[in-house]
Amino acid sequence: MKKIIALALLVTLGVTTSNAQETSKKLKATNTKVATAKVNGAGMVFVTETIDYGTVAYNSDGRREFVFTNNGNKPLIITNAQGSCGCTVPTYPKEPIAPGAKGVIGVKYDTSRAGQAFTKTVTLTTNAVVPSKTLTIKGNVSAADAAKS
Repeated sequence: MKKIIALALLVTLGVTTSNAQETSKKLKATNTKVATAKVNGAGMVFVTETIDYGTVAYNSDGRREFVFTNNGNKPLIITNAQGSCGCTVPTYPKEPIAPGAKGVIGVKYDTSRAGQAFTKTVTLTTNAVVPSKTLTIKGNVSAADAAKS
């Protein structure tokens, strides 16, 4: 009787593991696909155009990244990235992004502005079919007193 129960458990475990792996593979395949409609020229398709920091600690690391793909058939050149104020500092690739290649726009928000909600933008200037792109960051910095306790 013990052998039958053990065998039944092993078969059930094997089926469950197999189904979980198949589901995991399907989810990974779905999550890695970004809507990349091809364009004639250079293009940019972002995984997300808004990053929500949520509530971050006072003076914590304010760095985040926007990931994009050049969905065009020509190299993408980013000529400028401008934050909406001095508290938002963007970085961008200086070299051309090949068709189909990925790139990253970095942004650093100054989290020393305690107790404030924020919504800021980064405006990109490129040679893409749509030459200007605006990205958004938002969140809230906890009060400085909360960081001390």
